[in-house]
Amino acid sequence: MPTPRLVAFDLDDTLAPSKARIDARIADLLCSLLQRVDVAIISGGNEEQFRTQVISQLADAPASDLARLHLLPTCGTRYLRHDGNDFTAVYAHDLTDAEKNAALQALREEAQRLRLWEPDPWGEILEDRGSQITFSALGQQAPGDAKRAWDPDGAKRAALRDAVAARLPGLEVRSGGSTSIDITREGIDKAHGMRQLAEHTGISLTDMLFYGDRLDEDGNDYPVLAIGVPCVPVEGWQDTADKLDALIPALPAPVVD
Repeated sequence: MPTPRLVAFDLDDTLAPSKARIDARIADLLCSLLQRVDVAIISGGNEEQFRTQVISQLADAPASDLARLHLLPTCGTRYLRHDGNDFTAVYAHDLTDAEKNAALQALREEAQRLRLWEPDPWGEILEDRGSQITFSALGQQAPGDAKRAWDPDGAKRAALRDAVAARLPGLEVRSGGSTSIDITREGIDKAHGMRQLAEHTGISLTDMLFYGDRLDEDGNDYPVLAIGVPCVPVEGWQDTADKLDALIPALPAPVVD
């Protein structure tokens, strides 16, 4: 493929273990990328997670480089850019109170009916992320090994997604991570976020390169592949780091601001 003008990433299990801070190796690689091309991160995680997992680890990067970093929490329902001092919202497509309440009720009731409501979770099961409602089957702080073992074939998430979607015809209901269901406005997924990114940056989708761990047809990264963005499948952040080690030398020389 041609040299990308923008390199984009999923966050959890692509740049870092679920809800963990990015490793110093990934931080260094992101800084190297930002000296050469625009970089975007799009994930179902909320803004607070982006600040904890990513922004805090890039504190030493110059503002001129951070200006090329595009952050799209909650699958692109929010878009953050660096204004010279901090990352601030370009837009936020928040759900109404009525939409949130309907989503929370449907998730709780259908999870209980399907016997998927964990009685002793690691943290909260339901989370209001403003522009997205998220169900985390084992709780938001569940360890990675427990999450991977909970629904290895995706059948539990598919059953819950279908049951909840039938009750929320005006909203988008989809499988998120290994134990999660995400609900946003209808038609909003990572494809929507990437289209917004193209619109705001002027960089075409075919001039982007996306790295994700869930590019299978049932995965939440698949919509990015489906709209024609060149994609690279990865298996964890170490795999991403290895592939970036190979990519970066092929990119243009660092930008001098």
